[in-house]
Formats: sequence, C-alpha cells, structure tokens
Amino acid sequence: MPEPFKADCHPLLIGSLPLTDHAKATELMLEFTPSIPLWVQLPAYPEELMVPQFATGLPGLRSDEGRIFVDRTSSQYEGELLSFYEEYMAVMEDGKELNESRFVLDDLKARGFTALLECLQTDAYSPLAVKGQVTGPITFCTGIHDEQNSAIFYDNQLRDAGVKLLAMKARWQIRGLAALNRPVLIFCDEPALAGYGTSEFISISREEILACLHEVVEAIHEEGGLAGVHVCANTDWSLVLDTAADIISFDAYDYFDRFALYREQIIRFINAGNILAWGIVPTHQQENISRETAESLLEQWHAKADVLEKMGIGRSVIQAQSLITPSCGTGSLPPELAVKVLRLTREVSDRLRQTR
Repeated sequence: MPEPFKADCHPLLIGSLPLTDHAKATELMLEFTPSIPLWVQLPAYPEELMVPQFATGLPGLRSDEGRIFVDRTSSQYEGELLSFYEEYMAVMEDGKELNESRFVLDDLKARGFTALLECLQTDAYSPLAVKGQVTGPITFCTGIHDEQNSAIFYDNQLRDAGVKLLAMKARWQIRGLAALNRPVLIFCDEPALAGYGTSEFISISREEILACLHEVVEAIHEEGGLAGVHVCANTDWSLVLDTAADIISFDAYDYFDRFALYREQIIRFINAGNILAWGIVPTHQQENISRETAESLLEQWHAKADVLEKMGIGRSVIQAQSLITPSCGTGSLPPELAVKVLRLTREVSDRLRQTR
C-alpha cells in the first residue's frame, strides 16, 4: 500500500502543454513538478482536445470532417447502445479485463499516458503521487451533440452512458498508474460548470450535476484513488464543495474573492481533511503571466490564505492541505509563457515549503 498522500503545498499541473512532442512535454513537466507528475495533454493534436480524447467507446459516436457527434438515427445505434452496457456489466460484474475493453485510453489519443509510464519506470524519479485526468461529466455531456445538435446531456440514456464511460476510463487510469505504488490523483476537468446558473444551463438541475459527478468520484474512490474537481473560472462553489471530491482545484488568481464567499462549505471541506489546489499562477491573460513574479504571487497567496485563517482555519492546516497549481492548463499559450507558468508554479511552491 502506498503512503497516504500529503499535499504540503507541492506543485501540480492541470495537464495541457503547447508542445507537439510527448516525450519532450513529459520531460518539461517532470523538470518542474517531479513530486506529482501527470500525463500531458497536447491540444495541438485535435484528438487530444478535452472531449474527443475521452469519447472513444461511446455508443453511436461518429465523425464528420473532424466533428464528432452521436447519431441516434443510425440503424446500428440500438445495437451499439446494448453492446456498451453489456461490456460495462461484463467488466463490473463478470470479470472481463478492463484492459481488454472499450474503456481503455486509446494510445493514439493519450500518448502522454504511455510517455509518463515509460519515464517513471526508470530509477530517476520517486514521486509522492501521480496524477491523471478525465473530462468532467458535465463538460463532456454538454460538449458532445447528437445528429440534431442537441447535447447528449439532455438524453438520459446517452448521459448515463457518457458518465459511465468517463468513470471507467478513470478506473483504467488508476489501475495503470497504481503499478507505480504511489497515491493516484484523478481530476475531473469541468470548465462547463462556469455556465451553471446561466441561461445556457437553465434546464440542468443541481441534482443532475451532483449525480453525474458522484458517479465518477465514486468510481475513483472504489479504485483507491483521490478525486479532484477542477473548474478554471467562477461557478457556484457550493455545488463543487458538496461533492465527495478530495481536492477542489480553482482559479485563485482571478476568482478567490468569489470562492471565499462560501465560508461554511470551505470550513467543512477543510475540516474533513480535504485539499485545496490553488490556481495562483495566471494562465488566462498573457499580460498577467508576463507581469507576475514568484514574489508577487507568493504575496497574493499569503493575503488570500489570511482570509481563510480569519475563518478559523489555522495557517499550518492551510499549508498542509494545499497544492500550488496554474489556474488552468497552458495548452493555448505560447511555449515561452507556458514555461514561465511552470517555473512560477514550482518557485511559489518551493518558497511556501521552505517557510513551513
């Protein structure tokens, strides 16, 4: 059994990098976040964009000139749906090997996973934990549409299949990464939750969102992993804090003041021993990345940690139950700015850890 995971302000990345070579991207990631490495996502390849990367195996999935969608009008659709659930039950109840199912991550779409395992199977690295990720179920099921351009979230059967697909791909990652005998973190990346409460999501209920997240988080826990939820903008944070996630990853650079409004939920979350992943290093505005330094970001972090301390959470507890991250992935940035984001993440982490 691996040792229990201790956050202790270690640096961690969200996932995407603006490179085209998976081996070089993995080396870059390991240079700056060796204590908690992850498998890199390179959105320069369309198949590694958030939704397509995890869509393989969904019943009815079709591709047309680079666009993926679900075709429910196909004569094969009902058979594909039945086959999906039969395979799901075969893995969950009948002993079928997960590694021989549709639920594996296609190496053509997740080459970073293989690159990470190859690096960590050497003696050069001894990480505290390893991280994987899946697209969150809300983002995934509102990001894939059917033949009528309606999000599959609004089809109960397809939504259920989409959520189960993600849960199984999370399970597959944990089983692969667990061979390293380190704690495994799996983040659900949920940028779509920034739209909760807006007119775009007016017909999506809180209960539906929590049910979807619960199924994926529960699968991660059943496999022995720690579950994180990452939202790179503002949302109704009570929604995320009320899940069973072990880690909440938020944009602390731009949205801390809004996050801090949820005082009671934050206190309850921290008192339960959970972890805040502080996205204190900006990624959204290039001028902010260019302007900030490790010193300026460290000053901001301490000022924001003061707010939590005034809630009654001890500073030592805050630091013990925090990770330091960029506010989001760096896949859309120029490479030189992405490297600066990684460097700042490591430097802020190092300085916080030196003052413990």
